[in-house]
Amino acid sequence: MHTVPKIVKNSYKPLLRRAIKYNPEAIYVESPRANDTISWEYLKDGWSKSYKEFYRISDSLKSNFQYSKPKLNRFLEKKLENLSDSELQYIINSFGYLRDNANYEFYKYIKKYGVEGSKKPTRHEDGDLTAKLAIELGIKRLKSMDDQQTNKEYHTAWRGCVKDGQKNGDNEINRKLNKKDYNSAIIPALFRGLGMHVNKRKSLERMHKINSYTYIKNETVDCSLAKRFWNERNKRIAKNIGEQILTNSEKKNVVIIGAGHIVGIEKELKENYPEIKVKLINE
Repeated sequence: MHTVPKIVKNSYKPLLRRAIKYNPEAIYVESPRANDTISWEYLKDGWSKSYKEFYRISDSLKSNFQYSKPKLNRFLEKKLENLSDSELQYIINSFGYLRDNANYEFYKYIKKYGVEGSKKPTRHEDGDLTAKLAIELGIKRLKSMDDQQTNKEYHTAWRGCVKDGQKNGDNEINRKLNKKDYNSAIIPALFRGLGMHVNKRKSLERMHKINSYTYIKNETVDCSLAKRFWNERNKRIAKNIGEQILTNSEKKNVVIIGAGHIVGIEKELKENYPEIKVKLINE
């Protein structure tokens, strides 16, 4: 899940409770890494209005902001509730200068809502899950792990695959899978269990099938490319996660990412980073 409809606005609450109980030392989020210049070269003019705006602000800060690493670290050593507005703004500007989107947005959330967090659901994982979890556990820096280096090519291939599917019947398979996914979520959603339902193995496998194009019966050039770009993105995301976990001191980590990625990333982590124990939230 990313943004949920108003009718299921509290869907992240059970996930937040489970994550707090797990008590991770580090939080990995679906945001491009600051040093991923290839992803940012695409995103500065890409699909996301918020990323385009962030890149513009970041570029401006790189030209006009007086960044000091010791000063940033000194502020980050303080308790979140003791930070003044000016100190919070300095932290926000610093992460913008560093092109660290995840922490830029995290501290903007804190400045807007305080350490109590938003009283009303934001309906998005960044606010209702990530920010509240980090504040509750006193985690000062989020770790980014997304990769969007080939998203332009992926979207082009995806549109072509949809066009092909109109003729060969594969779109009907996709429609049935999505309908099954929607129908299976109705009852859990009525009882505020949508978040946990989405993270059940069956739901994750179904989403993986849709996103990785393994439901395709008629291989076309565009469908093959879409499948390739999706799998390669998951491979690079898993590499971003695995390499950071193995080089950092934290032993308990939580990864917050769209459900359609989970099965692919789990596979990559288990195959390429066997020393990391991977556990899904419902397991």
